[in-house]
Amino acid sequence: MALLPALLLLLLLLLPLAALVLGTVLLALPSYEIPPGVNQPAKLRLVLAVLLGTAAVGRILEKTGLCSQITFGRYVRQGRRLRVDPKLFIQDLQFNKVPVRVYQPKAISHGQRRAIIFFHGGGWVFGSLDTYEKVCRYISRESGSVVVSVQYRLAPEHKYPAAYEDCLNATIHFMRNTEHYGVDPARISVCGDSAGGNLAAAVSQTLAGRSDLPKLRAQILIYPGLQALDFNLPSYQQNRGVPLLFRERAAFFALQYLNGDASHMQEVLEGSHIPPDMRMKYRKWLPESFILTCEYDVLRDDGLLYKKRLEDNGVRVTWYHLEDGFHGIISLYDYGGFSFPSGKRGLDSVVNFLKGL
Repeated sequence: MALLPALLLLLLLLLPLAALVLGTVLLALPSYEIPPGVNQPAKLRLVLAVLLGTAAVGRILEKTGLCSQITFGRYVRQGRRLRVDPKLFIQDLQFNKVPVRVYQPKAISHGQRRAIIFFHGGGWVFGSLDTYEKVCRYISRESGSVVVSVQYRLAPEHKYPAAYEDCLNATIHFMRNTEHYGVDPARISVCGDSAGGNLAAAVSQTLAGRSDLPKLRAQILIYPGLQALDFNLPSYQQNRGVPLLFRERAAFFALQYLNGDASHMQEVLEGSHIPPDMRMKYRKWLPESFILTCEYDVLRDDGLLYKKRLEDNGVRVTWYHLEDGFHGIISLYDYGGFSFPSGKRGLDSVVNFLKGL
């Protein structure tokens, strides 16, 4: 019977917290815009409420000294390792001391497979192997490819260039050991969404001139963040209050990763700034590219500008645009009631591109 008073006390403590969080969410909701053309606006408003509630709880926990807002956000977004997949062989390994999860189709292959090295999104601050488990499983199963998901170090504990170095080192390790996975070294691509798209572009640029490694077959950039110099592009203005990425949060993530120091900006974003005197070299070296953008995304114009820059340098680009999509829609794939049909379409566009390589 002593348990009952304790439960009642806990309930009394939680009720004010719940009321405070609910009040915060209700007050904040009207200041965010859900465009009428977005995919399933009512559901996206529910996702927005969850995001705002999570942020409110995180702020409370940080003020009480229990944990930081970022730590709580990571816990909520963590995801979980799924059950055994009958179509995939999955194992957790380390490539050059970088944790990775390798997905290999069990189906018999009549030759060496293609491979995708995947860098997750999350603003360089959030995200994990578990967070993107469903996405990587889907890509591996549907495209018949080996997928290597990379768990790079996160900011602000590990600032630039930690994430980039982890992604580069893991990629190089895999390129040098393709025989262990039945992979054709000429069919390796890098892929990433959001911040992961930035990392994929940076790794692709770095490997462009390496004569000691296989040439990347392609780079697949899903609503990538490719510049942090201008937060006043049309897409930043039009979609500043559209979830899952708000204009202010985009700037926050960039500063967390770069430590607020713009001196390294050109280095980390060199994928979107190709010097004119190197055009002929990049025309020869840069791999075929796939870029996915969403209409209701602050990073929309990052992808469009990069598409134009690549095409100006003679690089073949496949562009897929989700007219009713928003930032982060791919990461919600198979996320229960929070999934969106256009996210599945976007993911299938990636798979279809891979099948053509």
